Amino acid sequence: MDSLVFHGLTGTAPTRAEAVAVLRTGDDDLLDVVAAAGRVRRHRFGRRVRLNYLVNLRSGLCPEDCTYCSQRLGSTAQVLTYSWLSTDDAVAAARAGVRGGARRVCLVASGRGPSDRDVARVSAMVDGIKREHPDVEVCACLGLLREGQAERLAAAGADAYNHNLNTSEATYADICTTHEYADRVETVARAKGAGLSPCSGLIAGMGESDEDLVDVVFALRDLGADSVTVNFLVPFDGTPLAGTWDLTPQRCLRILAMVRFVCPTAELRLAAGREVHLRSLQPLALEIVSSIFLGDYLTSEGQAAQADLDLLADGGFEIEAGPGGAGARVTPGDRSETHRAASGNPSNETRVAVRRRGPGTATAPNA
Repeated sequence: MDSLVFHGLTGTAPTRAEAVAVLRTGDDDLLDVVAAAGRVRRHRFGRRVRLNYLVNLRSGLCPEDCTYCSQRLGSTAQVLTYSWLSTDDAVAAARAGVRGGARRVCLVASGRGPSDRDVARVSAMVDGIKREHPDVEVCACLGLLREGQAERLAAAGADAYNHNLNTSEATYADICTTHEYADRVETVARAKGAGLSPCSGLIAGMGESDEDLVDVVFALRDLGADSVTVNFLVPFDGTPLAGTWDLTPQRCLRILAMVRFVCPTAELRLAAGREVHLRSLQPLALEIVSSIFLGDYLTSEGQAAQADLDLLADGGFEIEAGPGGAGARVTPGDRSETHRAASGNPSNETRVAVRRRGPGTATAPNA
């Protein structure tokens, strides 16, 4: 752990063997791993957390065959399918996220990659969001980019571009046959070359080995990804990976810690699957990552936004403010207060519920 912390504090890379060793630590050492990764996190980011908000511009109907994806070709997952949102609807969705505290809005569309008309459409959305929220970062995620498209998005005001590598080069053909790993690397390079902040990441839990996870994270480091997004597989019914539940909360924490050690200066973003895989250990993950998504994901629902804010408050974290602003400390609510309805009036439900089930009642016990 001391060696890993040293690498993290100095910005140097650990060895691959050290990274693999993190993934193979025992449960008795888990808190030591989290604490060590937390030292690296706090050195770079303090206790601030950046909130991000996803806007799904076009859902489903994708011609690619990525096995993990509910929007893939041939998917029978019962997810929403719709064509492009209007610019007004996209701006309105972004507005909701910003009001919730998001500092970055991610505009995502399904498909292999955008046409030039799609780039123009998204550019108008970026412009609309920037006019209304000039201090908010906008990240586009539209698939594989062709020459000149990243430059057009940058000219429209986009700050970043997301395109995940997802898994190691050696195993990429196991999860997709309609495009190659090299295509994804090329898109990240195009975005970076156009001056967009490169955002890229991975999906864990698809049957990959420890070495595969380490390989993809080192590839992300080598690409210079400013933001590294970690997704945990959501095994939708109707996809080839349905029923794949290989992750445990402890495994997820080790993966996050390994990514933090290998990419100590990157914005480490915890994304899809955190609620279903980390479960009650989500607070420990926040000691490692510096960014999360607020609200829902592309085709799955996240936990209530207020639950996320409560999570941050109880952990003593600060929500990142806009440029020039100090981070806002999230204050835990007074647990003795009554809940407030949306109207602002006290409801009849108190924070401490009186037992009305089990012994002494006709209602079954909570067991």
